[in-house]
Amino acid sequence: MNGSGKIRRKFIGDKAFYKMVLAVAVPIMLQNGITNFVGMLDNIMVGQIGTEQMSGVAIVNQLLMVYYLCIFGGLAGAGIFTAQYFGQKDDEGIRQTFRYKFWMALILTTGAVLFLLLAGDGLIRMYLNGSSDGGDLQAALHYGKNYLYVMLFGLPAFMAVQAYVSTLRECGETVVPMKAGIAAVFVNLCLNYLLIYGKFGLPELGVVGAGVATVISRYVEAGIVIVWTHRHKEKNPYIVGIYRTLKVPGHLAGKYFIKGAPLLINETMWSAGMAMLTQCYSIRGLEVIAGLNIANTINGVFNVVFIAMGDAVAIIIGQLLGAGKMEEARDTDNKIIAFSVGSCVCIAALMVLIAPLFPRIYNTTDEVRALAVQFIIAQAIFMPQAAFMHAAYFTLRSGGKTIVTFLFDSVFVWCVSVPVAYVLSRFTPIPVIAIFAMVQIADWIKCGIGFVLVKKGVWLQNIC
Repeated sequence: MNGSGKIRRKFIGDKAFYKMVLAVAVPIMLQNGITNFVGMLDNIMVGQIGTEQMSGVAIVNQLLMVYYLCIFGGLAGAGIFTAQYFGQKDDEGIRQTFRYKFWMALILTTGAVLFLLLAGDGLIRMYLNGSSDGGDLQAALHYGKNYLYVMLFGLPAFMAVQAYVSTLRECGETVVPMKAGIAAVFVNLCLNYLLIYGKFGLPELGVVGAGVATVISRYVEAGIVIVWTHRHKEKNPYIVGIYRTLKVPGHLAGKYFIKGAPLLINETMWSAGMAMLTQCYSIRGLEVIAGLNIANTINGVFNVVFIAMGDAVAIIIGQLLGAGKMEEARDTDNKIIAFSVGSCVCIAALMVLIAPLFPRIYNTTDEVRALAVQFIIAQAIFMPQAAFMHAAYFTLRSGGKTIVTFLFDSVFVWCVSVPVAYVLSRFTPIPVIAIFAMVQIADWIKCGIGFVLVKKGVWLQNIC
């Protein structure tokens, strides 16, 4: 077989392979895509009110993202075991991981609510820099605080959804979370229209209305997922007796925590690092926050492909490792990574075409729109590398290499990405888009490290 034939065999699967991968990835892709699309409409609705409102909401969502990723990280360690328990048909093991997730999510949510109530004002102020040429800084602070206080009511529902949905997905059920997510975003979209603008006799609440709509939609999603899971015991046998006790044996809790702590710390540090990067960009003024918010909104719709592919790696590779199929896991992983990167090349091209058009939808200044176009194009250019890094991260994580992923992800952000952005934003006059690009270029180091680790197969192990 010639060289090109070997490459095709290594990185390109057959029809059955893509059918299997898409069966896992597409429901996640659709759920995330619809969620992000409605989030985009939500963002546009707020953006129609004004730059200050849009910026205040964007800052709060950046802060809340730290909490969201803490939950993902806190549950992910137990989730590695859940996927492998499922591969071994061990229902009692799945029950124990679920109970552990319940306690971890409760602790993290309680801590987040208390912290944001006490420190929210100061955290929002960190992003309000420069002159007020790009908008009224005090108004942005006011809108941000109001939005934050409403959003805190939705954290318990988010916590419950993640505990259930993560378990369902790790056990191969991706369609029900997708349907629940679709229902939730439909509720969110309708209530956004009614409450932001005060339609059909309802009060015009602006950013507070956007927050109320989001909170209600989260409880709708939680209700659907929880009711379905408990009503379909034949499909979810592990749910029988799940609340008979909430105790987790000490040796299991210790094992889950030891494996999961690096993921929790990683997600916390990584999301805090992303928040710090945004803070560095904000040094150039409030208009940067608004422009980056517009770009992140459309980027969130397009990056659902590689996000879903990362979830597919975690689920499919985790189950193969749990079943002891090491060579099949390696071969499958190579093909999923190639599929993810190749797909994102096409998606990035489409994103570049849309870049000049999308910011025109917003009721903001020409300067903000111009910055948004630049950010969208830059994000598109670097999307294929983001797809590779995301898949490599989940490959390493599926084999329980949580210390390695900690170093690979959050340590890199704080030791390389944040220092680059901090120095360039504070000690040079270069444009913010150049700072953004330099941070992405620094990720080439991480791409090289990820390539070596995945190729060496250090992740090929059964941890149960």
